[in-house]
Amino acid sequence: MDVPLRGLEGVVIDRSAITLVEGETGGLVYRGFRIDELVPGAPYESVVHLLLWGEPPEEQPPPRLVRELAKRRSLPRRLETVVDALPPGLPPLEALRTMISAMGDGSFPYPPTDEQAFDLIAQTPTMLTRYVRRSAGLTAVAPRPDLGHVANYLYMLNGVLPDARQVRALEGYFVLLADHGMNASTFALRVVLSTHSDLFSGATAALAALKGPLHGGAPSKVSDMLDAVGSAENAERWVAQSLARKERLMGFGHRAYKAEDPRAVILKQIARDVAAPARLKLAEQVEEVALAALERQRPGRRLYTNVEFYGAVVLEAVGLPRNLFTPTFALARTAGWGAHGLEQAADNRLIRPDIEYVGPAPGRRWPERSPTVSPP
Repeated sequence: MDVPLRGLEGVVIDRSAITLVEGETGGLVYRGFRIDELVPGAPYESVVHLLLWGEPPEEQPPPRLVRELAKRRSLPRRLETVVDALPPGLPPLEALRTMISAMGDGSFPYPPTDEQAFDLIAQTPTMLTRYVRRSAGLTAVAPRPDLGHVANYLYMLNGVLPDARQVRALEGYFVLLADHGMNASTFALRVVLSTHSDLFSGATAALAALKGPLHGGAPSKVSDMLDAVGSAENAERWVAQSLARKERLMGFGHRAYKAEDPRAVILKQIARDVAAPARLKLAEQVEEVALAALERQRPGRRLYTNVEFYGAVVLEAVGLPRNLFTPTFALARTAGWGAHGLEQAADNRLIRPDIEYVGPAPGRRWPERSPTVSPP
């Protein structure tokens, strides 16, 4: 039989009404709304409403949804116990994976519900910030129901009310990362839900997939790269030397996009508003020389800046440490994971693809064994 494209590239496995990724033209659409209609301006809660239910709120997020998310930020005692039992000093992403797994205590039946999606979205920031602060020897900060979702995350992390400009920047990031179609982590979640497993098991699998550097686990490596370049004046020499050593330039190229990643375009605009001028100048110079060098080296490959490049610059600018870059990506993506879990369960079929066997032909014989004598 014909071998399908490896990695399922270009293989359509199902239908979804949530997100359209226009890879050839560089578009991203949530439920019919192009992403530049939502960023800047749309609160994250409004995008949660849109992704879960398909219709936008009229102007502001509906009060019921805001209340549900706000009241669910406080952890049940059993989750506080799990968070506090984890040894300090773990990478936050590893801790978050364990904490999401602990959300499923066996009492959540299939199919998933709106309320379970609310818990996933609302409680993950509380668990993450509680662990990070405890790991640093600091007291956990109780959530503020009067703050928006993103502002509350920064407040629980730092213990002070966040700067409005930082909140706007991070809210834009959260909206841009809220969903991205059938990416690796969402595919993992939908496979799990297709077996009639629960939403939190699916989210645990999703986070395990997101951890990998080929999916969401690499934004901090962009910051490491910018540090290594050092200055805008050094960018051209550093990029040339890196490519000569056949090293990968972090933050360039995307499996889905053969045009500019629309999220990267908007994140660049956000970075110009919030990043330190020297850091922004360095990033823009690295981007310029890297794109030119990649085109010379791989003409026609259509490699562009991806979401991780300016995403890293924005996350730096709002004060997040690098070990929280990917966990923060995961917090943003919980909206999409919740929406896809609900959609999968609403019209489910077990996801069970085939694989072509290329091993030895049937008919091999196992070596004969010598007779054995049973012990008395």
